[in-house]
Amino acid sequence: MGLVPWYDGRDGMYGWVWRHLPGNTWVKALISLALVVAVVYVLFQYVFPWAEPLLPFNDVTVDNQ
Repeated sequence: MGLVPWYDGRDGMYGWVWRHLPGNTWVKALISLALVVAVVYVLFQYVFPWAEPLLPFNDVTVDNQ
């Protein structure tokens, strides 16, 4: 039994990604940073502008009094 009761020997998604990246620790860290930057770029350039009209940000529930 491990130190944490929910740990069952699996690392999850991030452990899987880390194990499958090539190189030593520094190379893996740089590749991971590049992947995070790429995901943030795609989200801000494509996903958020596409989803913005679908979200109710301008629907206010307070009447002008």
